Amino acid sequence: MTHVVDADYLVVGAGAMGMAFTDALIEHADDVRIALIDRRHGVGGHWLEAYPFVRLHQASALYGVASTLLGGGRVQHRGPEAGLQERATKAEICAYYEDVLSDRLLESDRVEFYPGSEYVGDRTFVSRVSGERFTVTDGCRIVDAHYLAPRVPAEKPPPFGVADDASVVPVNELAHVEHAPSQYVIVGSGKTATDACVWLLTGGVEPDAICWVRPREPWMLNRAVIQPVPEVFLGMVADTMQAAEASASLEDLFLRLEDAGIMLRIDRAVTPMMAKTPTLAAWELDLLRTIEQVVRLGHIARVERGRIELADGAVTIADDALVVHCAGEGLIYRPLIPVWAPEAITLQPIRAGFPCFGAALIGYVEATRDDDDEKNRLCRPSPYPDSMAAWARMTVVGARNAREFGSEADIAAWASTVALNPARIAPGAPRSARLDDTLDRVQTHTRPGLARLAELSGIEPT
Repeated sequence: MTHVVDADYLVVGAGAMGMAFTDALIEHADDVRIALIDRRHGVGGHWLEAYPFVRLHQASALYGVASTLLGGGRVQHRGPEAGLQERATKAEICAYYEDVLSDRLLESDRVEFYPGSEYVGDRTFVSRVSGERFTVTDGCRIVDAHYLAPRVPAEKPPPFGVADDASVVPVNELAHVEHAPSQYVIVGSGKTATDACVWLLTGGVEPDAICWVRPREPWMLNRAVIQPVPEVFLGMVADTMQAAEASASLEDLFLRLEDAGIMLRIDRAVTPMMAKTPTLAAWELDLLRTIEQVVRLGHIARVERGRIELADGAVTIADDALVVHCAGEGLIYRPLIPVWAPEAITLQPIRAGFPCFGAALIGYVEATRDDDDEKNRLCRPSPYPDSMAAWARMTVVGARNAREFGSEADIAAWASTVALNPARIAPGAPRSARLDDTLDRVQTHTRPGLARLAELSGIEPT
């Protein structure tokens, strides 16, 4: 038997982007009904599968849904990040999304949630638990909130061969180790690997007991400048544009950004080629630099007891070494497509980074505009970065998009009230000489900076 669901929207995916879109849509659209589904048992997306010691790598206020602040917007007063805004733990994020679901979405009587359900196409989804089939009516718009859903190590096997006698675990199992090995081998170049290394080092593991297999060197953003404070965030924007304006090459750009305190790299003797640019704090950087056993021989082909074979060679490891797989795909790089199309609304980032703000913006625009062409003009998708050129391209596209949607009076007014918007200046916020100077620098350097970034990244200037 197939059950018919009476809904105006079927949102496929109850992770960060699906929740942000749904929240904004019910806030600004009248009398819409939404069916929200997810293949997992609850809301929160990949956070339900994340490793226990993970935290947001950005300020909590910049994540979640527009109607409900994640955390209290508090500044940390103790610890190595004193002066920076709080970052939520996995438990806090999962609890937050559960509260948003129950207190906000379900309480509205306009949202129904179907956990453990898989979208199978043709306007139909199936319960993975009961096998029941559900279909939505022809007038219901499909919202693909899963198009760029991240993939984490816990959900897939390691991308290399593993001998029967080798000890290889996903990063999720690191917190459940019962007997300390003589050596930990951390595999991966991204944020998950840095988190694993920092967690081990702060837990008392000596640096010489860690071997770090880094296929690529990463550029990371300094967390101190990615803060929801206008003088700080817009100051970073001004510094970025000023550095871009003077840059002779992509490598020169990133070195200038490093000098400006925006970009960080673990080994100053090596120029990174990877630029997914998660944020990192100075204290974490100091810890990571204590690890001297770094393997740069490409991706792993096979792990055996006491030995790792890589693309460009092999290394010996301890017989009892625990190899920690942190090499999930994380960000998904799929072709950018129009957000609004006849077959679906496909959620994608709109400005440089900050996908929750982009999804909320799409929800607001869907609620307040009728013409899909106009919606697509206001919400052009922005790529995720991987290389230095891709980072420059993302910055250009995101800035152009911000200029486009920011020219609409109602969107600008809405965005100024949404904590998810990192560039917002809250209505009635006191002005300062520092903020005025920052805005002047943004105004002066944005146009030439974007023109140079477009040139460096190989896209057409405007």
